[in-house]
Amino acid sequence: MLSAKSLFQEILDDDESFRLFCSIAASGESQGGWENARIAALVPASERALAPKITRHGADEDKHGRIFNALLKKRGLEPVEVPPDTDYTMLLERHGIGLAHEKLKGDEPLTVPDIVTYLAHSRVTEQRASEQMDLLRRHFADHPDLGRAVRMISNDEDNHLAYCHEELLRFAHEGHGRAIQRTLRECALAEIRVYRDVSLAVMDHMGRILGWSRPKAAVLAAGIRAVYAYERLNGWRRMVSLTMPERRDALGGPATAAPEFA
Repeated sequence: MLSAKSLFQEILDDDESFRLFCSIAASGESQGGWENARIAALVPASERALAPKITRHGADEDKHGRIFNALLKKRGLEPVEVPPDTDYTMLLERHGIGLAHEKLKGDEPLTVPDIVTYLAHSRVTEQRASEQMDLLRRHFADHPDLGRAVRMISNDEDNHLAYCHEELLRFAHEGHGRAIQRTLRECALAEIRVYRDVSLAVMDHMGRILGWSRPKAAVLAAGIRAVYAYERLNGWRRMVSLTMPERRDALGGPATAAPEFA
């Protein structure tokens, strides 16, 4: 019987599929670290108090990238080049979601609407990250190799999501409510399409590595498309709601160090 746990266990047990999984994850997290570091450096003067939190966000993402690379190293594996069709972060940017990398590479300070866009984009993508890591935590929190990494990253992603909720609510109170809701909706609808496409691409690559039969690959693809259909119909709405989180000031302190994997 196919299940999320059995599927991931199959990927985990094979060196080549595990290498691709960790390489994709490390690349995306490292890219997120760079983006947040540049945003922190370009924060407008009126929002300088937000810069340490954005810096913490980026430091967490960098840490996650190092964790996935450390998991590879522990198994004596080297990262592989990430296939372009599995590059979630770059595909989102190509769809115009978030702040353009050309802008982040410059020296011109960002505007308050830019920061609102960044936070709205993060609120959507951190929802996805939080849900994915919660799934892994439920199934692999006690795994001898992955357990510590999964627990730490999951907690960080929950912090990131809480931070986005709190800061967006602050901006909404300051009069940016309509812009926030419009941007959240645009980001959510684009993200679910990119997530579908990336999921199909990842499963295609994993299927070739693991030698999946055509019927098995077809069932998995159908499942991914069914999730997209649900999200397109109504599921995207969970990505655009804003509620004050229980974790207040979730990024108010320094980033925690990555665990060592001997």
